[in-house]
Amino acid sequence: MKRTLLLIVILGLLAAACGGGSTATLEPDTQHIATVSPNEAYQIIQDHQGDANFELIDVRTPDEYAAGKIDGAIDIDFYDPAFRDALAQLDRNKTYVIYCRSGNRSGQTLDIMRELGFTDVVDVQGGIAAWAESGLPIVP
Repeated sequence: MKRTLLLIVILGLLAAACGGGSTATLEPDTQHIATVSPNEAYQIIQDHQGDANFELIDVRTPDEYAAGKIDGAIDIDFYDPAFRDALAQLDRNKTYVIYCRSGNRSGQTLDIMRELGFTDVVDVQGGIAAWAESGLPIVP
């Protein structure tokens, strides 16, 4: 476990030193777990339009979700007692973009998904509030 963690840290430092930027593609057996700007998230969503291996997840409450969401998002309520179980049922090999209102719940969700072995998950920094502030679309 310690060797694996050390290898991940070293590979991350090498990628950063080589100018590696944010990307939604993966090499086999690696994780891409990150927080990205609303504009970066928007681009990832656009790049995956119609992709069966992509999911957009809103972790806000059903009432928050009903008030406006990012188009195509499904709601998995962070406060539902079965939240972790619902995440565990998802395909760990898909690409996910997650968000909440301000980034707190989705940040915690990112950690849970990492623990559950998901390989490609990005969190929208600042949540739907930052998304809206960036002028990106929200649907009813």
